[in-house]
Amino acid sequence: MIDAPPVIAIDGPSASGKGAISRRVADVLGFHLLDSGALYRIAGLMASREGLDLENGADVAKLLSELDILFESDGGAETIIRVNGVDVTTDVRRESTGELASRVAAQPEVRSALIGFQRSFRKAPGLVADGRDMGAVIFPDAQAKLFLTASPEERARRRHKQLKEKGISVNLAALSAEIAERDYRDRTRSVSPLRPAPDAEELDTTPLNIEQVVSRVLAFVEKKMPGLII
Repeated sequence: MIDAPPVIAIDGPSASGKGAISRRVADVLGFHLLDSGALYRIAGLMASREGLDLENGADVAKLLSELDILFESDGGAETIIRVNGVDVTTDVRRESTGELASRVAAQPEVRSALIGFQRSFRKAPGLVADGRDMGAVIFPDAQAKLFLTASPEERARRRHKQLKEKGISVNLAALSAEIAERDYRDRTRSVSPLRPAPDAEELDTTPLNIEQVVSRVLAFVEKKMPGLII
């Protein structure tokens, strides 16, 4: 039997830094990258554009089956997202789309529809999977599982800074409230609630910069898969 390519699962709540960390780790290792959160953002965005009820999981799942989703590297720090040939990267990354994503992610039919698509990203030489339930549900056999956290205040500050750098105006207090509401919805949903996998390493990134987090993640990966990092 041929062994499946290795997976590094990096989970955590919104704005915990898992996206940036996952990209850096994937670049260091030369692994593929799965931004699972983008899939739920696409689901929420396209369902909203079609005027669908975001709580109707069956309708949203049906819409997903009709979408052609493609992730492309821009050669830099961004991943270009195309849906049916149209670049939707900017709209997918908006904070308002994150709210839509959290709503559709609570629907069992939507999560079920995306399981196979997410697992299809597992290709040689390996995969860094970024999301909410990568280690617990999608890749329970992942060789290395991490759960990144940060205080709600720090996560709101980071997201505020990120959006300002992109020229998107947002109120910090309102952003903090949105993140708290999303946390509650993600942690209390009946299907795949946000929580660390039993065998995941938890890392509080509140006092750390991105380089320090990447260093700690890579050290953990090396511990779990000796010889992977040269």
